[in-house]
Amino acid sequence: MNSTEQHLKRIQDKLQQFLKLHAALQKENVQLKEELNKSKQEAKAQQQYVDTLKQKLDILKLNAGEMNEADKKEFEKKINTYLKEIDRCIALLGG
Repeated sequence: MNSTEQHLKRIQDKLQQFLKLHAALQKENVQLKEELNKSKQEAKAQQQYVDTLKQKLDILKLNAGEMNEADKKEFEKKINTYLKEIDRCIALLGG
């Protein structure tokens, strides 16, 4: 083999190594994206759970008479927001 053929062979070998590495990195990238999406979904579910627990706590505090005025106003504001959203949905269904 002459030096040109050897040089081409080395280039070809390095290109094959590069292609294998590239394929492995693409596979890893897909896996990491899937893990990220799963983690985002889990975080969203956990946040919804925390929000639900906070709402339940507010209701319990209100029923027990343990809410201070600021908490009562915030709770009433949330209730009014929910009522407005319900009214809007009813209007959309009726219209």
